[in-house]
Formats: sequence, structure tokens, C-alpha cells
Amino acid sequence: MRFLIRIFFRTLRRVLTPFMIAGYHLSRPRGIQRTAEDQRAVDEGTGWLALYHFPACPFCIKVRRVMDRLSLNVELRNALQPGEHRQTLEREGGRIKVPCLRIAAEDGRVQWLYESDDIIAYLEERFGSSG
Repeated sequence: MRFLIRIFFRTLRRVLTPFMIAGYHLSRPRGIQRTAEDQRAVDEGTGWLALYHFPACPFCIKVRRVMDRLSLNVELRNALQPGEHRQTLEREGGRIKVPCLRIAAEDGRVQWLYESDDIIAYLEERFGSSG
């Protein structure tokens, strides 16, 4: 029975994935318009960030929409397939769970922020319209 359930959800995910990705690209929000100087300052702040994500994960899409709305240039690291990003997420972040925002500090410390709502709150606080 467990096998049938697993097959059902894998099939469902394969069918829905293209629609979720297309929906994200077709409904991307317009970003905040900043002066070139202000955008450069924001880009410097986002240079320390990387978002580990799966392209069709609804929670990852939610975070990427906020990044688009805030006009943030955060490096996206696809951790879906086995490879460097997935290994790094597991080794340094502690588990393979997305979305996960890697926040590096200038002193070399690294913070791994899981949970889409926590990531969004961090981005809003740091780069929102007042930042």
C-alpha cells in the first residue's frame, strides 16, 4: 500500500511541476523601483545570501516571489538533484529541507535559515521598502 501511495504522489508531482513553474514565471510580481545607487547597496547586501530551493516547491515559489517583489538579486541554488548544492545543504545546513536561506557574515559565520515565513520576515525586515 505504501508503495502505491508513493507512486501516486510522484506521478502527481511530475504532472503538476510544469504548471507550477509556468505559473510562477507568468505571475511574477513587479519589483520595487530604486535608484541605481540604492539598488547597488541592496545588491551588496544580498551578495552574502544564497537560497537553496527546489524549482516547483510551493514554499520556495512563495519566497522567490517576495525576492522578486523586493528586487533582490539573491543567488539561487537548486538542491533538487544530487550534486554540489544538495551536498552542501545537507553537510553545512544539517538537513535537506527547502527553502533554506544561507546567510554569510563578513566575519565568516554562516547562518542557515529554514522555513519560508522566517525567510520572508528576514528579507522584509532587511530589504523592505524602508530598507
